[in-house]
Amino acid sequence: MIIQLQQGIPAELKENILKQVSEIGYKANEVITQEAHYLVAIGKKEFDIRHIGQLPGVADIHRVSEEYKLISRKWKVEPTRIDLGDGVTVGEGNFSIMAGPCSIESEAQIESVVAHLKENNVRIMRGGVFKPRSSPYAFRGMGMDGLKMFHRICRENDIKIITEVMQVSQIEEMIDYVDVFQVGARNSQNFNLLDSLGEAQKPVLLKRGISGTLEELLQAAEYIFSHGNEKIMLCERGIRSYEGAYRNVLDLNAVPVLKEKTHLPVIVDPSHGIGLRDYVESMSLAAVMAGADGVIYETHQTPEKAFSDAQQTVNFWESERMIRRMRQAYDLRESF
Repeated sequence: MIIQLQQGIPAELKENILKQVSEIGYKANEVITQEAHYLVAIGKKEFDIRHIGQLPGVADIHRVSEEYKLISRKWKVEPTRIDLGDGVTVGEGNFSIMAGPCSIESEAQIESVVAHLKENNVRIMRGGVFKPRSSPYAFRGMGMDGLKMFHRICRENDIKIITEVMQVSQIEEMIDYVDVFQVGARNSQNFNLLDSLGEAQKPVLLKRGISGTLEELLQAAEYIFSHGNEKIMLCERGIRSYEGAYRNVLDLNAVPVLKEKTHLPVIVDPSHGIGLRDYVESMSLAAVMAGADGVIYETHQTPEKAFSDAQQTVNFWESERMIRRMRQAYDLRESF
């Protein structure tokens, strides 16, 4: 069960609640986030939750049967909306578009993408500075120098940044230069990294593992939440299969299922999902109609010259058309 404590609860009231929880045979795990103070109580004994709910200092209480509890929609019915500041929010009621190159390459490249995003009223730019690549000889990013340049140009243009963090040691040096940390598919079960991102308190976009189940994705999100960070977005980016006609299977089944299971925003990445430029727009539109809260995709002024993922990156003309059509599809969806 989840016990939400009153803000500023006195120590003696909290100790009494912990004592009562222990006496019914449950183990309480304390979680303090940006938003609230919780006790996640684990046990199997049946009892009347009103016994705990009526105790002084308890703001709310819910019984949650899933292994993932804090991110469950059975506890928090209202969807989470994540405020990135300056009027930029992610979550239900506001379709978010996040776009940019696979890799940050140069100042001129960043400026060209920023100009494209501003022309189309897109407020979140993606771009990798630390890149996990299948080949050790492929371009692996510009590192902190690239991130600082990325941050400076985007700040000057009122654009928010989302970029991938690959290991715990990078969090501290990156944190002042990012608005959203991205956890890539290869790190979706790097539990030390997830724990540390929970403590970092910065918004996180968590991608599904390459062969990960939805249960594993939800449990990974629970790691982040349980360490103090409620600002989590889930990202469906395709899963590996035996099919060779495209890069991955973009599992759009996951969107309505996740929306039912969790209160967290659900984002779709069609670029990695299908891996072929010609079909990115179709899958973006399908993601909108499936109920996604946003789409994140790759765009570059000249994709053929991109340092990485050129085959799945759309050019600016294609991107502009996608943005227009996604917004039209979202308006249509909301009118149903």
